[in-house]
Amino acid sequence: MAPLYATISSSLVTLTLLVAIANSNAILVKFGYSGANGPDRWGCLSPQFALCSKGTRQSPINIIKNGAVFNPKLRPLKRDYVASNATLVDNGFNIELKFDDAVGNVIVDGKKYWLKQMHWHSPSEHTINGERFPMEIHMVHKSDDGNITVIAIFYKYGHPDPFLFQIKEKLAELNKEARRGDDEAQIPVGVVRTKAFKRRARKYFRYVGSLTTPPCTENVIWIILGKVREITKEQADALRAPLSKEYKNNSRPIQPLNGRSVELYDAYISKQT
Repeated sequence: MAPLYATISSSLVTLTLLVAIANSNAILVKFGYSGANGPDRWGCLSPQFALCSKGTRQSPINIIKNGAVFNPKLRPLKRDYVASNATLVDNGFNIELKFDDAVGNVIVDGKKYWLKQMHWHSPSEHTINGERFPMEIHMVHKSDDGNITVIAIFYKYGHPDPFLFQIKEKLAELNKEARRGDDEAQIPVGVVRTKAFKRRARKYFRYVGSLTTPPCTENVIWIILGKVREITKEQADALRAPLSKEYKNNSRPIQPLNGRSVELYDAYISKQT
């Protein structure tokens, strides 16, 4: 499969690709996870990627449990997702499941953020007390006024993830398309059930960071769930299979906290206060 090229425009950043949208005067800029186009060079690849080097609120970060500040004002996550049509997309640098607009939302600080897509990173981008997990899923939400909230979930190897059973065959189709050299292949999945992502979160961490791929846009609200879910190695391999060798490990290194606070919601502590 040919390397992915992020497409730059002068005005608009897409949520689905997390790279800049092309217009008639677009420039193609390749970014990767090692070598001359690796994360430490992203900010030099394009002026529109400058935040990747110069930003002070970048993601991912290492979350130190004892350093997280309990915030009594935080509320349980109110997630209202429904079954919806979805499409598997090979972005080259990750595998994305793109939803119809009707899939639902999460409410953060009284504002609705609509689920647009989810994608996977392997190994995990965020770490907990320095521990990195085999996989991390990012559920990307966008509000009507353009703000972004991402819910991140860690996965460890263990029992199969029931959600991935729904897209197992379509992932195999996507892999076949990738082997034929079809860049940015898209496979319609049909209706996907999202009940698994509506479970009550008894603990989560929250901080303000950035997109973890160019252009590294800041002021993204990150919500990292405390419960680690399980996935089999075979399922993880299936998610990596369509990606070329240089993108199978697609995790950006940990970024400096730069004085930011990480807040904690804990249902048990909330009951005691």
